[in-house]
Amino acid sequence: MEVKAFARYIRMTPRKVRLIIDMIRGKRVLEAETILKFTPRLAAKPVLKLLKSAAANGKNNFKLDEANLFIKKITADQGPMLKRFRPRAFGRAGMIKKRMSHITIILEEMTPKVVKAKKEVVKNK
Repeated sequence: MEVKAFARYIRMTPRKVRLIIDMIRGKRVLEAETILKFTPRLAAKPVLKLLKSAAANGKNNFKLDEANLFIKKITADQGPMLKRFRPRAFGRAGMIKKRMSHITIILEEMTPKVVKAKKEVVKNK
């Protein structure tokens, strides 16, 4: 059973968010929460909030055990940009792009079949 959660219009660049989500991709939910709690980057806070939301969705909507959930897929995509201008020399203007992110997370329940497939992928690397 797949559980999805979305965070849209996060006022952070996707490049900075991807640094955080790369650390937790493929990990169990409880392990990922621990990693995010002790990560000093600002992007860890909205990712942690989204992870908790997805785990709560699985627990309340699908009656899944939170200890058996792992992160199947997590992405940070580009959202709309706010375009602002900064005055520059000789009457010119320089454009500032304030970027936004859309974060998507998909959790799946660990089953013996999934655990076996995960171990085979690790062996092949």
